[in-house]
Amino acid sequence: MRLRRRKDFDRVFEQGFRVSSPYFVAHCYARGDQQRPRVGLSAPRSLGKAVVRNRIKRRLREAVRLNLEKLAPGWDVVITARASVAEAPFPQLLKAVEDLFARCQS
Repeated sequence: MRLRRRKDFDRVFEQGFRVSSPYFVAHCYARGDQQRPRVGLSAPRSLGKAVVRNRIKRRLREAVRLNLEKLAPGWDVVITARASVAEAPFPQLLKAVEDLFARCQS
């Protein structure tokens, strides 16, 4: 359920479309099959040192895990964190991920 390979990330960036949020920028791509959805996370170095970036990715990973059933099969999503995600209250982060999945499918 996770995107890990560089070529998968590149395909989403090149062929998908972009969705913005105050907490992240996401790229969504419909693969056209009925396999389970996959999500990749990215935290650029500009967000801070490794400890900060890892904390951000853990928070995003949990928000995605709690909302993954709302994403239809056949979708690849790459979420690139923004600085505001580090201080965002977790319920707002959950809502932002839920909204992202709804916008990707529409």
